[in-house]
Amino acid sequence: MSEFVHLHLHTEYSLLDGVCKIYDIQNQPDLVFQLAQKYKMPALAITDHGNMFGAIEFYEASTACGIKPIIGCEMYIDPEDEIQDQRKSFHITLLAKDEIGYKNLMKLLSKGYTENLIAGKGKIKKNWLNEYKEGLVALSGCLEGEISYKILENKDEKILKDTVGFYLDTFGRDNFYIELMYNNLPEQKIVLEKLLELAKKMDIKTVATNDVHYVKKDDYVLQEILLCIATRTTLDDPNRLK
Repeated sequence: MSEFVHLHLHTEYSLLDGVCKIYDIQNQPDLVFQLAQKYKMPALAITDHGNMFGAIEFYEASTACGIKPIIGCEMYIDPEDEIQDQRKSFHITLLAKDEIGYKNLMKLLSKGYTENLIAGKGKIKKNWLNEYKEGLVALSGCLEGEISYKILENKDEKILKDTVGFYLDTFGRDNFYIELMYNNLPEQKIVLEKLLELAKKMDIKTVATNDVHYVKKDDYVLQEILLCIATRTTLDDPNRLK
């Protein structure tokens, strides 16, 4: 049995970003599930960007392969007045522990799309987390997570501890983890060292993820084309998002 489980995985329902298919053209669970079986992973999580469109398909494909499905979402948090660029958003990885958590994920997303229209992309408000935290496990997120963002912005120790403290107070020590990932991005190396330091100082549990957007190495080309479409740029632009 593998000791590692993917807890941050984007399917094709992360529109113009994720390339992991749930079913193949024969309507059989696709490669991501086959590899999880091969490497004896007992579970897989789905954490698409700002939606749960693939949750039912993912659940059915996982259970058909004898893999425990973990339903989650990488949500966008409206920074409101914290930063100048209101197009910006903080990311957070939320995973449902049970039926209550699953329903709270849906409630958060629904509120984001119906009550926070001015922010766009279904962004949730940070203070909603306290109301809908039951049944959820929170991971601190990728480079776009609030804690990582503030590390890269060189915020002082007190601001960082206050930010971490908010999530600890909201979810509790048993349900909040510092998320560690390394995809060979230089910013991640900077953030990783500080995140580990914070976790040790504040006695917070850590979890390793991989921010999966595609399954096979060669699929990165397709993923980069999708990103170019999403960001209205081209493959020959040296400054494009990768």
